[in-house]
Amino acid sequence: MATTTDGLWYDLIPGPAGAPTILLSAGLGGSANFWAPQMEVLKSHFSVLLYDHRGTGRSVRQLTTPHSVDAMAADMRIVMDTAKVKTAHVMGHAAGGLAGLVLALKSPKRVGKLVVVNGWSRPDPHIARCFEARMALLRKSGKRAYVRAQPLFLYPAKWISENTDRIDAEEEHMVKGFPSIEVMLSRIGALLTFDIDAKLPKIAAPVLLCASHDDMLAPYTCSQRLAERLPNATLDICPWGGHAMSVTDPVVFNSAVIDWLTDPKG
Repeated sequence: MATTTDGLWYDLIPGPAGAPTILLSAGLGGSANFWAPQMEVLKSHFSVLLYDHRGTGRSVRQLTTPHSVDAMAADMRIVMDTAKVKTAHVMGHAAGGLAGLVLALKSPKRVGKLVVVNGWSRPDPHIARCFEARMALLRKSGKRAYVRAQPLFLYPAKWISENTDRIDAEEEHMVKGFPSIEVMLSRIGALLTFDIDAKLPKIAAPVLLCASHDDMLAPYTCSQRLAERLPNATLDICPWGGHAMSVTDPVVFNSAVIDWLTDPKG
């Protein structure tokens, strides 16, 4: 049953008897609804723990101060503690993946396997350029302009053309539920200053790094960097799918993730 803890909205959906739990953490948008294309297949293998990031969605609209990826990882622990989940697999997209890395570093006993989708370990010039453009839109043109431009960073051009009605409908929903400009700028700032690169060798958990060659926000080379420095990493780079590859190509994405999570040798 969905409820809140410390201002964080979460929901624990039971899976098959005795199934392990997987915690899902969205990207910058913060909403658990991001994982809708994965829910049916995940529920057949796991209990699924969902939550909306602090400052977004159905959670409290204020952030911890100062805000950071470490604070995002602390929110993961809060949700797990309240849901009485001692250990879980964790899957995070971008910001959620970064928080998952911090959780695996600081609370290694809480993380089984970790899936990081289009993540990074240190500041990257291309990512910074993209976020600088998005912040300028938000400051100078407001929420709607920011949301209108967002698909350009998330999806391949062909997919945008073929799904324009869906994107337009989602735009209206996102504008209505958009957090304050100050909250979004603080969340972006936390991502721009994130740097865990030197600590990667200390993360013992098995990590699947999912990336896309055509990601317009986070270069796939960032995932390659993670794979080189993490001691127990598997790198899966898809040729197509964009930054939100779990949305644009869920069949391929879901298959890769489920195969890795359920592999007893992994």
